[in-house]
Order: sequence, then C-alpha cells, then structure tokens
Amino acid sequence: MRLIGVIDLAGGLAVHARGGDRAQYRPVTRVAGHAIDGDPRALARTYVERFGIAELYVADLNAIRSLSAAGPPEIASPAVSPLADPPGHISHDTLLADLATVAPMWLDAGVSTPKRARQVIALGATMVVVGLETLDSFATLAAICDAVGAQRVAFSLDLRDGAPIAPRLAAAGSLSPEQLAARAADAGVGSVIVLDLSRVGVATGPDIAQVGRIRAVTPGLALITGGGIRGTDDLAQLAEAGCDSVLVASALHDGRLTALDVGRIRHPSDKR
Repeated sequence: MRLIGVIDLAGGLAVHARGGDRAQYRPVTRVAGHAIDGDPRALARTYVERFGIAELYVADLNAIRSLSAAGPPEIASPAVSPLADPPGHISHDTLLADLATVAPMWLDAGVSTPKRARQVIALGATMVVVGLETLDSFATLAAICDAVGAQRVAFSLDLRDGAPIAPRLAAAGSLSPEQLAARAADAGVGSVIVLDLSRVGVATGPDIAQVGRIRAVTPGLALITGGGIRGTDDLAQLAEAGCDSVLVASALHDGRLTALDVGRIRHPSDKR
C-alpha cells in the first residue's frame, strides 16, 4: 500500500482540512513537532524528509471553490486573502510547480476541461485529479482522459456523509456512488479516489464498506481513499478491502502515524 501526503491549499497557505467545512480551515502550524506556519513547501518537505512519503496530493481549494456552486462564500485564511498569491510574492502556479519538484504530485485544481488538464500537467503534476464536485459531464471526463492519457487521470468520488457532491453534474441526483464510480471507469480514468469530506481531519475512521463497494465496480483500476484515518489498523482494513493507496494528512500531523509506521507500510517485509 502507498501513502500519499495531502496538502490543502487556500490563499497560498497549507491549511488543516476538517469535516469539509472549508470556511473553518486554518493554516497548518506544526507537524510531528516541526514548524510549518502555513508554508506548503515546508509541509511537502516534512512529508518527504521526515516521514519518507513518496507522493503528494495537492488540493487547490480556491480553484475548486471557483467552480463549485455549492462552495462556501469564503475559505478563511488569517491575514491572507483567499484569492491572493502565496506568501513570498511568487505566483500561485509557481508555488504548484515548486511542490511538484519535491515529490510526484497529484493535483486537484478544479480541472473541468482538457485545456486545464494539460495546464496541470505542464505545472509538473504526474496525476490530474478530476473531482465530482467540479465535473459537468462524463463526456468531459472522457475528453480529459483523451487529452492527457487515461493513466494520468484520477476521478475523485467526492462525498459528504456518503452522499455525492455534484452541483454541476445534472445526472448525479439519480446515481449512487457506485454508479458514479462505474461511469467514471467507463469514461476511461486510470484511478478512482473515494473521498468523504465529512470524515476528513476528524479521525472517525474510513468507511470500509463504501470502499469495498467501489472496489467491486472498478476492477482493474487503482483505488485510493482518504479521510478519517486513525492509525495502522485502519490502513490494514483498507488494504483488505482492496484499496491500493491512502491519502493522509491529520494522522501524520498529530503523530497517529509515525515515520516508522510509514516505513513499515512501504516496506512490509522489513520487520526492524
């Protein structure tokens, strides 16, 4: 199983996502005793250098909010406007490109067109994440797969308390999460992410049963999940349910997952 370190960006700062209530997100201050002070590059380096995390998942919350009709009126970032460039007077795209140099990067930046998908790749992302929250049609998803290659596209099945978040997708109201995942598979994506925002950052545990149901309708695709991870027992259960990778943030930030845990998960045969 792979662990992917999550960086949620708002107003150029790395923020702590909690329960999907974006208006309440605040900058990440410390991770495992190391000062972060909202700096996404410091967070990326901490994941890689202190924990041995080999991949990053970056969610550009401002870009997502700009496309989601259901988004909150504001993503709070103390002392920084939600639409400002990052601290240090570099452009937002430069920040994203910088993060891509730290480790291979999965980027959810409100991608809703093939053109934007190509831009994300040009910034250095190895994987383009297309979220249900900002998707307008499965035809668009198929076009994105054609534009950048199916194996570089991950569909994020965005949920809240198990219900799909799809303000721009007219057909979503009549489709279950399993049906939406199957439609994404038919559109050609190489990976599916199961992400329930209500579980993010609150250590309530992942929805193992939901992951198993999505696994059943996405044979042959990489399956990723995130949100609610409490420790290694949750990771073991997710692996048994067919999950290939897990997005992690809070469990690393507060020490529920240690560098030793990450090493054992990446190299399970190493018993030291």
